[in-house]
Amino acid sequence: MFDVGFSEIMVIAVVALIVIGPERLPKAARTLGHLFGRLQRYVNDVKSDINREIELDELRKLQQQVKTAATDFESSMNSAVKSVETGVRSVESELNAAAESTPGAPAASPGTPPADMAPLALTAAEPAPPEPAVERAPPRAETAPPPAEPARQASLPGFERG
Repeated sequence: MFDVGFSEIMVIAVVALIVIGPERLPKAARTLGHLFGRLQRYVNDVKSDINREIELDELRKLQQQVKTAATDFESSMNSAVKSVETGVRSVESELNAAAESTPGAPAASPGTPPADMAPLALTAAEPAPPEPAVERAPPRAETAPPPAEPARQASLPGFERG
């Protein structure tokens, strides 16, 4: 901060000794030390507040970048989904047109896929195939043995339980 050498400090000390006097110099030095400590704490508090504000500003910028990236990703995914849906609709319309133009093919309703495409259709209306019946033996009535008494710990001679 200031470039003060040893010789300048000695000159200031001699002048202070002459002006203040030897009786009041220790008290004045102690007071100056306390004031200098308060000044340092105040400067450190201001520095830490400024650093916190700078970090907070950087975090806000990072948050804005992440939001922008998320919005861009969302819009790209939406456009990809729309293009896939358009492709699926065009393939579906081509398959329907091909099914209608085939002679002898049964007329399909607009919502149902052609018969040869039935396994590929995603429908929830088809029931699951029944599970094979498994014969099970009736449960046996087992007789459980009565619970055994817990084992007793051997006692020491002279300390038998009554």
